[in-house]
Amino acid sequence: MDKVLLVIPAYNEEKNIGKVVDHLVRDFPELDYVVVNDGSRDNTARICRENGYNLLDLPVNLGLAGCFQAGMKYAYQKGYRYAIQFDGDGQHRPEFIGSMKEKMEQGFDIVIGSRFISGKKGWSMRMVGSRLIAAVIRLTTGARITDPTSGMRLFDRKMIEEFALNLNYGPEPDTVSFLIKQGARVAEVPVTIDERLEGESYLKPLTAVSYMTRMLLSILLIQNFRKR
Repeated sequence: MDKVLLVIPAYNEEKNIGKVVDHLVRDFPELDYVVVNDGSRDNTARICRENGYNLLDLPVNLGLAGCFQAGMKYAYQKGYRYAIQFDGDGQHRPEFIGSMKEKMEQGFDIVIGSRFISGKKGWSMRMVGSRLIAAVIRLTTGARITDPTSGMRLFDRKMIEEFALNLNYGPEPDTVSFLIKQGARVAEVPVTIDERLEGESYLKPLTAVSYMTRMLLSILLIQNFRKR
């Protein structure tokens, strides 16, 4: 199937999931999607069922890695050629998926939607952290990535299979780094990523610092011992 499947991890997104999916169904019928409810404690699953959304309803919370891998298993089993990680909180814009797919068709395995590829300057914690991770990815792989922390990533069939059939493939920068070492070809296209529609991001300052530290250590050390 040449259609792009949007894998939408959703944990406690009752305030946002309806707006996100309705926008897709109404304005982007050429795109397929699956909402992966990650054991939400709120009404996320009920809203999806009542509106007839395409839903994978996980009975327990697996975290982003397990949740996303469930979506990639679905993409693999259904025969999709392309799958994209797509936020359920309204941050990602579907209008950029077309240009990401066009880039992938030039011979890439992963295409990242970058907030910084245009050379945007700034010193927010998010940008500084992203630049640090980009620096260690370049140091360890030689690849230049401007926005490794972007959650908007498009994967080809080969990468779908990697995520679906192997363990410990979380959708994080350290996995991208590992896949580059395994020969994956990565490109970026410029995108705009919005603030979440409603609710609070789990990446609060202390959590963000912990996340960045974990990614840096993983890329610099742990990935050297990782096996497929």
